[in-house]
Amino acid sequence: MIAEVRQKKIEDHLKKVEFASLDELAEMFDASVSTVRRDVTQLEAKGIAKRTHGGARLLEAPSDEFAFTLRDSHQLSEKDIIGKAVANLIEPNQTVILDAGTTVYHAAKQLESKTPHIITNSLPVANHYASNHLVEVVLSGGVIYPRLGVLVGPLAVETFSRMQGDVAIMGAGGITLDGINNSHVLLIEIQQAMMRAAQKVIICVDHTKFGRKSLTRLCGLGQIDVLVTDANAPKDMVKEMRAQGLEVVLAK
Repeated sequence: MIAEVRQKKIEDHLKKVEFASLDELAEMFDASVSTVRRDVTQLEAKGIAKRTHGGARLLEAPSDEFAFTLRDSHQLSEKDIIGKAVANLIEPNQTVILDAGTTVYHAAKQLESKTPHIITNSLPVANHYASNHLVEVVLSGGVIYPRLGVLVGPLAVETFSRMQGDVAIMGAGGITLDGINNSHVLLIEIQQAMMRAAQKVIICVDHTKFGRKSLTRLCGLGQIDVLVTDANAPKDMVKEMRAQGLEVVLAK
């Protein structure tokens, strides 16, 4: 593939996801990391992209489609109910790993009474507890993905690779009987590191995520311990998931 074509494809990909690692781009376009690094440098010279540690990001976000504040305005009542149900599963003083999902944020807000130790890559979660003396928060390293309020990239993955937690609470872009998926490769890499660091994995999603397939597969249903959702989740899918041995909590 000639450089101009590859650079246009990289530009188009960044318009969809806004941020990508060099490893991801190299694999996607069957090129070496050094080659895509030169491509990103060329895109940077044109004012299209910006090189970051281990990756590249789009200079101007194309829309607010995936912005944290916008996503958090959807299914608010369900997210509050799910958040309370998730918090009820956490024991006092546990070390809890939290990703940057909006439903997870609602769970995080319910954890103060458990005085947990929190490890997260979520700026909204960290900000929520910034002045709280009862909750200890470890914020990962990484590159800020502004619209999602999340830290991503190799440093974020490394943080969770070095940590150990009792529970990981994570969101998802979609869930089917085949497994859990999410909208961005960089989020998947971090979530997989979170799963490896935790003894128990809880996925929390509202009913609109059922039957939806996002960009990238995270894991099969057998790799999570508990699914927490709202009472509007499809009954047939919930029944089948339970038949597969997954604990499903319907928040009310």
